[in-house]
Amino acid sequence: MKLSARNQLSGTVTQINRGAAIANVAVDVGGQRIVSSITVEAVDQLGLAEGSEVTAIIKASDVILGVR
Repeated sequence: MKLSARNQLSGTVTQINRGAAIANVAVDVGGQRIVSSITVEAVDQLGLAEGSEVTAIIKASDVILGVR
């Protein structure tokens, strides 16, 4: 599949927290944790489980930076 989104990060699912309709899926990307909120139905359709290899595809119109 070809996508126009350029921000594609490969990682491994480390945790899935299911709610009634939404699941928070934690992905380890090179030691950094990214969490995606997707439907429980999508988790099931994609066959996601801890250890699944995934690609996080990020398409955003705004990126906000902060300074420490």
